[in-house]
Amino acid sequence: MVTEQMLPETLRTMIGLPDSVLGQAIAAFIAAFLVGNVMLAYTGVAGPWAKRKITAAFTDRIAVDRIGPFGLLIIVADAVRLLAKELIIPENADRPAYDLAPVVVAGSAMLGFAVIPMGGLGPLNIQLADPESGLVYVFAVASIATLGLTMAGYASSNKYSMLGALRAIAQNLAYEIPLVLTGASVVLFTQSLQMSEIVAVQQETLVTIAGFSIPSWFAFVNPFAFALFMVANLAEVGRNPFDIPEAPTEIVAGYQTEYSSVYFVLIYLGEFLHIFLGGAIIATLFLGGAAGPGPESIGFLWFTAKIWGVFLFTQWARSAVPRVRIDQLIEIGWKGMLVLSFANLLLTALLVGVIA
Repeated sequence: MVTEQMLPETLRTMIGLPDSVLGQAIAAFIAAFLVGNVMLAYTGVAGPWAKRKITAAFTDRIAVDRIGPFGLLIIVADAVRLLAKELIIPENADRPAYDLAPVVVAGSAMLGFAVIPMGGLGPLNIQLADPESGLVYVFAVASIATLGLTMAGYASSNKYSMLGALRAIAQNLAYEIPLVLTGASVVLFTQSLQMSEIVAVQQETLVTIAGFSIPSWFAFVNPFAFALFMVANLAEVGRNPFDIPEAPTEIVAGYQTEYSSVYFVLIYLGEFLHIFLGGAIIATLFLGGAAGPGPESIGFLWFTAKIWGVFLFTQWARSAVPRVRIDQLIEIGWKGMLVLSFANLLLTALLVGVIA
């Protein structure tokens, strides 16, 4: 079992806090604050700037380039613009569900990063906690976002919002089961739900070709499972061809139609946080976590590159893949992805049984 020192323990020692409940709580708060702000910074860059730049590159257009170098100050401009807008509450909104929904959407993603092993950065091991049931935990808290979308759609007193909420429920039911089943196939290989242990198993060499060692990342060991997980993740984060809950050309913006100002910012923030959380889960389960060339002290940089790579894939899908109809989405999920994920789980179990 992997027993590296977690970030809160390292910070407590560095700061000189006492080894008491209060000292551990303060260190844990500081560590969570630092990790949370890094993820928020990634989201701040991805939403207002990177998303527009990537989409423009894919569609042969010119993106933001007028505000600051490379248009980077659009991040500040958008933040000021959105937060300065008037917060308009629908007359018949069901509060406090309407008020809590944006917090639930964003908060569920932030909770997921608590158990993700993000690798080393100098002397620090960037991981807040490492429970033995880490994979179950991250799937559980990520799924809470569905509750937030349902609350937002129901409480908005808007038919388009309600349609978006119902679509979100149907979509997550259809694709979360294949997502979990595909993740379970990785657990069969590792015999552990602990996130650090899943990463550790992938550090071994799968094969050596002409002196070049290919690591036993599960993307190489089981590329079929990797492809299934990537597709299911697109549905979980609401990216094309599975952006049905928003569907701007059909239901305006779905569950978020009636949200403005800081509430809209929180929902928008939650959307991109879930994309990065999905990338973090994919990097952990299939891409060796923070593994990469060079010393372990720069592992966090490799981990960052991998989650941004997943973000790039989601934006490519958004620009290149047309949206499916709601009936097609359900059929793909229940008749396609579910069957394939069960087949993958069965074949993995047979393979592991033969090897064992």
